[in-house]
Formats: sequence, structure tokens, C-alpha cells
Amino acid sequence: MNNTFLNMASIGDFDPLNSSIPATKVEITVSCRNLLDMDTFSKSDPSKRHDFGRTEVIDNTLNPDFVRKFMLDYFFEERQNLRFDLYDVDSKSANLQKHVSPSLDLPFSHCIQGKKCGTIIVKAEELNNCRVSNWFTICHKTEVVKNTLNPVWQAFKIPVRALCNGDYDSLLFFICPCSHDYIGEFSTSYRELSIGQSQFNIYEVSLNVTLLSFLVDVEVTFLDYIKGGTQINFTVAIDFTASNGNPAQPTSLHYMSPYQLNAYAMALKAVGEIIQDYDSDKMFPALGFGAKLPPDGRVSHEFALNGNPQNPYCAGIDGVMEAYYQSLKSVQLYGPTNFSPVINHVARYAASVKDGSQYFVLLIITDGVISDMAQTKESIVNASCLPMSIIIVGVGPAEFDAMVELDGDEVRISSRGRFAERDIVQFVPFRDYIDRSGNHILSMARLAKDVLAEIPDQFLSYMRTRGIKPSPAPPPYTPPGQPVQTQI
Repeated sequence: MNNTFLNMASIGDFDPLNSSIPATKVEITVSCRNLLDMDTFSKSDPSKRHDFGRTEVIDNTLNPDFVRKFMLDYFFEERQNLRFDLYDVDSKSANLQKHVSPSLDLPFSHCIQGKKCGTIIVKAEELNNCRVSNWFTICHKTEVVKNTLNPVWQAFKIPVRALCNGDYDSLLFFICPCSHDYIGEFSTSYRELSIGQSQFNIYEVSLNVTLLSFLVDVEVTFLDYIKGGTQINFTVAIDFTASNGNPAQPTSLHYMSPYQLNAYAMALKAVGEIIQDYDSDKMFPALGFGAKLPPDGRVSHEFALNGNPQNPYCAGIDGVMEAYYQSLKSVQLYGPTNFSPVINHVARYAASVKDGSQYFVLLIITDGVISDMAQTKESIVNASCLPMSIIIVGVGPAEFDAMVELDGDEVRISSRGRFAERDIVQFVPFRDYIDRSGNHILSMARLAKDVLAEIPDQFLSYMRTRGIKPSPAPPPYTPPGQPVQTQI
């Protein structure tokens, strides 16, 4: 087992979206020891599960210490079963079935052919209050500085919560390796580090370790910008390629059943009904791509669903849904599947408003493989420096490996040698959210949650890199005839 990552999920009947108010929030840290150096682990068995997330990939070790944490709500009155799957990386695919893994339920007792797989170490810390622990967890690893006896490490940024959980006097432990050899170690605390560069922050091991700078930055939140008036502009782009099937047939992904919404409509409604609350006028551009348009049958990859290219705006999500249904009756599904025209469409608007007053979110709903992958990559790289995010929901049974590549969570997307300035794409496959019991309300709530999960961080990364601060929140509304309240 050379390259490993770990996936954590809840199993059984527990669903975090259908639970009572959490008592607190906990952070889980995972390490492994004495793993088998072999690639014969069995596939993990399918079970009802809700994935919380995955760690980073760690190369060439049988004793990985994962830095990426899992945070989840703790419910005193509920039994919360957790599952940990350790994977040996066998491909670039994000599909867990394309890697091999021992299934690690708590307690960890899975064996292979009578052999122990090793040990999984799980540590949990409460986040709501400051707790003093008698064990240490990895907070940060610096880069490797080679071929020098006087290394200077790059400055790094870490939340106070991750560093010491808000306890300024808790012990911080620094270990100094050199080419994986132990040099020494020293301890300090947040309070001591906050003094900055001074004689108090010079530590002697086999060499002197000196703190060069320490800066506390009070970070603003996504909601600070929203309260300050920043508008989220939401645009929809829907795939009208022939691979979706004839809309008149029940097998089509665009089939309009009198009994339930199709996959396109469910994804659109689930995401749109949440994001529309961040747009004051609730007028949304709705686009289609991959269809032949009347009256001349020209193929378009950037057409207005309401038939008005000069004014593609629809009133609310209901207006977008109506325009989508009307388009299905008038256009002919065709192809190919090109993303770059609709991405460039939204990027043109985003490029004209860079002062932080507006942020643009493009939702692309599609069924198939991208035909213009090179152009799409270039469009995303260009858009990564704009106030813009892209959400892709894949519907249908197709493999979406290209979409995972665009997501860029593990490897930052690039085009012609130029990397995206920041990650602006989030991809989710719709089929992962289909509830076999027919509870579409719950499954679509999960879809919307995961689809929109990265938007606040992507939003904040743009604002921070541009040095844009949120505008002051307006004073609270006072009904006519009542005195204005003054805060002290």
C-alpha cells in the first residue's frame, strides 16, 4: 500500500439532516499504524451510508497521519454509527469503487486471510468549548527545505481553532525532522507565539529555531458580505443534447411525468430554492445548450430558455422551471455537449463587476461527457480570477470522470500550462442522492447542501485575494412611527 487516503461515513439509520439539534460539534482526527503492504484488500460492501468526506492522499508510508479533519455534530440522544474506509490509490478517479479498501467499522476488527490490516487510531475533540487534552494531533506540516543548514520556511495560515481550539495556554509541540531524521523538538503556546519575534521565541534543539513573525487576522465571514449588501447572481444552464433521450419517452431524462419531476427539474428546484434567497430581485438568466432552435434549426450552445436572447431573465425558480418546460416543447435535442459557451457567458458579466458588490454562480445540469474539454478548462482557468463559481450536477447513469477532473479538489485544473487561480468548480452526481424510499424532499435537501457547500469558501477566497472588505450592514429596519433604537 503506497498511496493512501481515508473516507469517513455514517452508516445505518442515522441521517444528519433528519436529526435533532446537536448538543455540540466534534473534530475527528485519524491515523493508521502498521498497514499491510499489499494491494489485495477486498472491495467495501455497499450499505446505506452518508459520506462525510475524505482525507488527503499520503504517499509511501504504512503509518499515515492524516492532517485533514472530519467535523460532525454530536447528538447525545442518538446512536451515531461511523464507518472508516482506508483506500490504496489505484487511479485518479474519485469513484471509490475504482480503488481497493479494507472496510473499517468501529471497532476496527477487519482482517484479510487471517492477517491483521493494522490499526486505525481515531481521536475526537469537542469544538464548542476549550478542552485541555493529553494527546496531540497534527495541525500543520511545513514544506521541505533542502540543501541548507539555515532553512527559512514559508509563512502559513492556520485557524486558531485548529491550532489550539481557543485555549491560548494549551501546549503546542513542534517536531523538527531533517530528511525524515529526528533533529529535536520544543514546546510553546499560542500566548507565547503571539508575542512575535523576540528572545522569548527562540528555541534551542540541535539548532536554533526562531519565530520570524506572528500575525492574528480577524477574518470576516460569508454572511458579513451578505449583510453588507453583496448580491449572489444565479444563472442556470441546462443540457439539451440528444443523449438525454426523446423527451416524449418515459426513459428520457427530460421526460415530463404528470406524477413527479424529472432529474433536471429536481436538481434545479433543490439548488435554486436555496440560492434564490441571496438575490434581492430574484430574476435569473436561464440558458440551454446542445439543441437545434426554431425556425431554421441552427445548433446553439448558449440560448435563452425563454426565447429572448436580449433578456434571458426569468422570474424566480418557478419562472425558470416554466421556461425549461416550454423549451422542451420547441427545440430539438441535438449536440455536442459544450460547456465553454455558457461559462464564458457568465464570465463576461462577472468580469464587469469586480468590486465585491456581486458574485456569480452558474449551475450546469448535464447528462454526459464533455465534448469541448480543452476549451472548458481554459474557460474555467480564465474565470478563476473572477467573482464566480460553477456548480455541475451530473444526471443519468454515465461515468463522470471528466467532471471530477474539472472539480479540482485534489489537483488544481490547468490549461496550456496555466493553473486556475482558485478552485471554483463543485461537481456532484445526482444518482448519489436518489432516495429509493421515494423521500425526494430529504434527498434533494442533501443534494442542495452538498452542491452549495463550497460556495462560501470560494466566495471568500476571491474577496480575500482582492482585499475586498464587506460593506457595513445597514441599520435594522424600524417600522414607521417607532423611535430608532440605539445600540450601546
